[in-house]
Amino acid sequence: MKKLSLAFAILLAAVFAAFAQQPVRPVPMVLTTTAFADGTVIPLKYTQVAGDKAVSPDLTWTNVPAGTQSFMLWMHDVDLSINKTSEDNLHWMVWNIPGQTTTLPENVPIGEQLPDGSHQISYFGPGYRGPGAPASGPLHHYVFELYALDIKLDEKAGATVVETRANIFKLMQGHILGKAGYVGLFHRPQ
Repeated sequence: MKKLSLAFAILLAAVFAAFAQQPVRPVPMVLTTTAFADGTVIPLKYTQVAGDKAVSPDLTWTNVPAGTQSFMLWMHDVDLSINKTSEDNLHWMVWNIPGQTTTLPENVPIGEQLPDGSHQISYFGPGYRGPGAPASGPLHHYVFELYALDIKLDEKAGATVVETRANIFKLMQGHILGKAGYVGLFHRPQ
């Protein structure tokens, strides 16, 4: 009985020691919106169906990693490939969002540079472009990805959207402190 108790005590000590050596993982960032639930259909007012009245959804994030200097947000249609490449449809990219910011309001104004110093682009111009997948196909997955960075990206929009996106992602490498995602589904009504 004493040998069994000793063996159990050694086993418990080994288990506790193993857990004590595990690194403490930070709580992951969380991205949310009040516009629609994660993984559900995006309401028409946030899509190309609304035409010129389409607005960007409000976005909020929590659990920002310590040391965050800026954020980069991008929304893209992952169900589309452009010119037989890995390039997909960039509906919105906003970078240099100040590190103390934890929300973007609904209907972010159009313009290459926003009042807070951040910049934005899409394949259609300097602002949000809502989903527009055709009614003839399946629902497309529109992914909002938010990156917390330990630097500010001093990069203006390049000659093309593809060039700008590539430059932003290149500059981000080695500086990503955290990431969060949110998915909306959409295709045009029949």
